[in-house]
Amino acid sequence: MYRQIGASGSFGGHGRLAAADLAVAQSGQLDALLAIERLALRLNYARNQEIYAEGDPGGYWYKVVSGAVRVFKFLADGRRYLAQFCFAGDCFGFEGTDERLFSAEAVSNAVVLRLPRHATERLVDQNPAAARALRETMLRDLANAYGRMLRLGRMTAAARVAAFLIEMAERSDRRKKLDLPMPRNDIADYLGLTIETVCRVLSSFKRNGIIAIPSAHSIEICDRRALDLAADT
Repeated sequence: MYRQIGASGSFGGHGRLAAADLAVAQSGQLDALLAIERLALRLNYARNQEIYAEGDPGGYWYKVVSGAVRVFKFLADGRRYLAQFCFAGDCFGFEGTDERLFSAEAVSNAVVLRLPRHATERLVDQNPAAARALRETMLRDLANAYGRMLRLGRMTAAARVAAFLIEMAERSDRRKKLDLPMPRNDIADYLGLTIETVCRVLSSFKRNGIIAIPSAHSIEICDRRALDLAADT
């Protein structure tokens, strides 16, 4: 929905606003965003801990303060459909139904804000700025979903992996070194590939000098142009 203001995980964490945060404040949305977060309960989750399960009551939505979250669903044939990864500043759980259609777990240790849906709805009914902020979230999530559908529908395995790395770089505002907290099987389920295929493509990119793999959860982009070309194949 918006970037968290202040490095401490709450608005004004160090009493100073960064340039991007100042733009939010000047836009007139700061009070609305603060009002939304006053409804929240701050929760801590350990790696792989369940946040909610498919079929649970859907009375809350969530915002990631730190760490990462996976949102997924098991299909009838036992395969797992991984719908999205959520990082600091991302929101999830906007299903609008009485029961959860998806499950959510912490990928790594995570701090998450839990907000009551009905209280938020009452707030946005009374606060146009809060309504605009939530609408922007919905539109961004919808655009991301359409982009992912396009990637999965027309791309080769190498193109899907390349597009994933580019997506992670853009979402983290990192040009080269990426911290990827999720395991390879998460990436495979997110891209509709097997874990063997993901590992094979990453190894190929490494051999060709497109990326380096310093550790299991870290990838360095060495040749962004080549990665862009791979994503277009």
